[in-house]
Parts: sequence; C-alpha cells; structure tokens
Amino acid sequence: MKKWRILLFLSVILLPFILTLTPDKSFSAADQVVYIIPLEETVEKGLSAFIDRSITDAENKGADIIIFEINTPGGAVDAATQIGKRIQDSTIPTVAFVNNDAISAGAFIALNADKIYMSHNGRMGAAGIIDQAGNTADEKAVSYWLSAMKGAAENNGRDPIYALAMADKEIDLPELGAEKGKFLTLTSKQALQVGYAEGVVKDRTDLLQTLGYEKAAVEQAELSLAEKIARFITNPIVVSILLTIGSLGLVVELYSPGFGIPGIMGISALLLFFYGHLVAGLAGLESIILFVVGIVLILLEFVLPGGIIGLIGLGAILTSFFLAGSSMMVISISLLVALVATIVVSIILVKIFGKKLHVFKKIILFDSTNSESGYVSNKNRMDLIGKQGIALTTLRPSGTAIINDERLDVVTQGNYIEKNTKIEVIKTEGSRIVVREVPDINK
Repeated sequence: MKKWRILLFLSVILLPFILTLTPDKSFSAADQVVYIIPLEETVEKGLSAFIDRSITDAENKGADIIIFEINTPGGAVDAATQIGKRIQDSTIPTVAFVNNDAISAGAFIALNADKIYMSHNGRMGAAGIIDQAGNTADEKAVSYWLSAMKGAAENNGRDPIYALAMADKEIDLPELGAEKGKFLTLTSKQALQVGYAEGVVKDRTDLLQTLGYEKAAVEQAELSLAEKIARFITNPIVVSILLTIGSLGLVVELYSPGFGIPGIMGISALLLFFYGHLVAGLAGLESIILFVVGIVLILLEFVLPGGIIGLIGLGAILTSFFLAGSSMMVISISLLVALVATIVVSIILVKIFGKKLHVFKKIILFDSTNSESGYVSNKNRMDLIGKQGIALTTLRPSGTAIINDERLDVVTQGNYIEKNTKIEVIKTEGSRIVVREVPDINK
C-alpha cells in the first residue's frame, strides 16, 4: 500500500518537468519563411509567455515575417501590455490578422503590429478597462490604458483618436456608430476606411497572397502541452479551485491516519498551481522556496511550543501565493474561497466524523460524565419516594428529618413545617429530597 502511494506522489512531482520536454521544430530550407502565431481565447499571463517564446523562436530561426492570427475577447491589461511590448521589440516585420475578433486587449495587441489585416467578419475595439469585479477601473488605471492605446496607434502611424475612442466612452464618433457613451468597435470596412487596416482578406491563404508570401514555407507556433496546462492553470477560476483542493486535501490528511489520497491530492493541486505559474513566467523559484519553508515551519509547530513558528510559516505560505500569482486581487479572492471551503469542511468533519478521526481525539474531549458511562455525581434516592418520617428540626423550608431510621437533609416545597411533624417524600433530585406534611386524619 505504501509503495503505490510513494510512486503516485513521485509521478505527480516529476510530471510537470517531463511536460516541458517538447521537441524543437526546425524550418525547412525555403527562401522565405512565414511564422504564424495564433493568439486565441482569453489574454492572460500564460498567453504572454507563449507569445514571447514564439517570437524568440521565429527570430532565432530567421523568419521573414510574423503573422499574429488574432481571435480573442480580450483579457488582462498587464498581459496585453507585455505582449504589445514584445511585438514592438521584434526584429522581424509583424502583421496582425484579425480573424474574427480583436476585442478589448486584443485590439491593443493588434495595434502594436506593423500592419493589420482583417477578415470580412472581423471586428476590433471595445477596449474599455474594467476591474476584477466587472466595474470601471480607477482613474489611474484608465489613464494608463488610454496612454497605452494612444501610443500603440501612434507608433505605427495610425490616427490615435480611434484607438482612444475604443477605450473612452466620452469621445463622440457618431459616423462610426460610437456616439458619446459607447466604446468604438470597428468593422473590417470601417477599419479600412480610417486606416486601421491595410486590407480585408478572405482567409490565411488570401492574406499570404496579398503579402506576397504565397510560395513561402509556413510554420505555425504550437502551444506545448506544458504551455496549455499553464494557460489553463493561470485562469482565475482554476486558481481558486486549485487552492481550495490544496487546502482541503491537506486539512483532511491531518485528520486521517498515515499519508494517503487526500494528502496526495492537496500537494498535487499546489504543485500544479506553482508549476503553471512557473511556466507562464509568473512564479520564480523564490516563491516555491518560500512555500516549502512555510510548510516546514508549520510542521515544526506540531513539536515545538509557542505558536509563533506556525504563524510565521502561514505567513510564508500566503506570501508565496501572492508572489506566484498574476494578480493580488485574483489570489486574494482565491484564498478567501479556499478559506471558507476549508472552514465549512472542517466543521462537517468535526460534527460527523470527529470521533473516528485520530487527530480530533488528541485535541477534543469526547468523553462526557454521564450515567451511561458509569459517572455518578450524586446518588439519586429514588427509593425514598413515598416514604414517611418525622421532621427532626423545623423546616424553614430546609432542615433535617428522620426517614427509615436515616437522618437526612430535606426541603419542603416552600412552606413552613413544625418540628416533630409527620412528613412524606414526594420527589428526589440527586441529593435534594423534597417533602411535604402528612395531614393528621384525627384532626
């Protein structure tokens, strides 16, 4: 049993490193080479890392032109600005082929290319900046983004007013369907009209003919399996899921004997989190080292008194997450979700499985001093109910009586009973014996 757990654990650790070993493709010996880089789905840091690697690969292999085939609804501003800068810094001529959408961050990326071509159904614009909650970003962020949009247009000789209108609702361009209060989105025809597209083409083949590269060797950048995993893992929703699984797995493992599936799941989830962010270029070795140090300090807390070491370890782990994450907001929300889920599951474990889990037995007292367990705090004199005796002292309302030749402390129901009066026990409550006066039938 232990052997397969060790093998499973080792395979989880080694798998990410195996995935990074992807074969290198070399160009054919053609006179001209076109390097196509697909830019699809959400713009995030994982995509930024892929674009950077692909451009570097094209430069190293001497490509004549790079075509970015864009179809994205947008995404993170920081990732978009990184991609835009990398395109601007490229030593190879670049072309953005909008097929079909270059929305929001996608529009900014397209504007950084030397030339823009669009499909007949292509659209480009609607680049208003919003925060993680879906609200308009603060003034500083908006100002930065407007400056970036304007700069991207101007760097390639395009009129910046249209780039600004894509990100600023206050700019009024009714002739393009962007009245005040709306972001500008250009169709392929409108983009051609305002100089934001060099041409409109049917497809990639038509584009290559238009550019004069119909006979060139075409190489397309491919996401490696590692990069696909990285793009998936760096998605904010997936980050929340991984951190939740990681915390739940480790918590459940603490409540279980030995090291088993919950612990493997927890460690695997956290390894995937760091691996994805490492491949995406977000995390460095310092964040991983800090995480390991935090785990070690928390384990030491179990054998060393004080509590300070454990708090330092927890702080180190939280810091490692923020260092590895793409956004403080994303990590904060993800950790909050993980914390709530962990608390809820921990409560359920205590309530339902508490007595069966060995860790709880060390920190929670499950024994109770009940009669079923053999504990008796005071002997209940049920045998005295109905017995009669004599008040040895005046009962005011408590006093002493003789019942069955036994001297006992008794109490009345609140009334006053004279000494030497005949009494009867009506109930007992532990050591408390309640009596009443027995009526004299001779009176």
